[in-house]
Amino acid sequence: MSKNMKYEIGNMLYDQSRKRRALRTAARQRGMTLIEVLVTLSIFMSIMLAVMLFEYNMIMYPRNISASLTTAQDTQVLLKTMLRELRSMQPGANGAFSLIATGTSTVSFFNDSDGDGVTEQISYAMSSSSIYRSVVEPTGIPVVYNQASALKSMIVTNVRNGSSTPLFQYFDSNYTGSSSPLTQPVTTTKVSLIKIQLVLDVDVDKMPPPVTYTVQVSLRNLKTNL
Repeated sequence: MSKNMKYEIGNMLYDQSRKRRALRTAARQRGMTLIEVLVTLSIFMSIMLAVMLFEYNMIMYPRNISASLTTAQDTQVLLKTMLRELRSMQPGANGAFSLIATGTSTVSFFNDSDGDGVTEQISYAMSSSSIYRSVVEPTGIPVVYNQASALKSMIVTNVRNGSSTPLFQYFDSNYTGSSSPLTQPVTTTKVSLIKIQLVLDVDVDKMPPPVTYTVQVSLRNLKTNL
């Protein structure tokens, strides 16, 4: 084989090798470009999701704040009414003791709440996440309080009291501000003070956090009970 032929064959092999290397380099470059595109899209989608969530929260947060303010206003009205009625409870028209029931989520008593000279039976009870007020007017001779005729109304919602946060706690005349409440079942004639603890939260999954309202009322007509 002549030197010229060997030289030409060598050049051909070199050219083929160079072309293969060029093809491999181009393939690697195309692969890197695809990865870069995917990474860029992933970053872009993450940013867009964060922006959308931020905008959603910016829209919903004022709504939750507004709902919380409405709930707070309703709660203040409720607590004022409860304190006034509890403080001025009186014996029933049938001669029964002023305080009827003393549960952790319900309280029942007698009071002339509408000032018409007739003593009604009033109850506050928590059911699920709402508090209801019931009123029973006395009827008949002798006087009876027919529970079937109770007028029931829902007065506040979004109540989040749990088993560790009773709505009602009861104390006797020895209460000093730090003593333990009376154990259940409570003897109604021993009660001289009721503590009300109300936990409210419009949406447990969103801000603002739960708000706890705590008030207590001395039962004016029961202070001397033993």
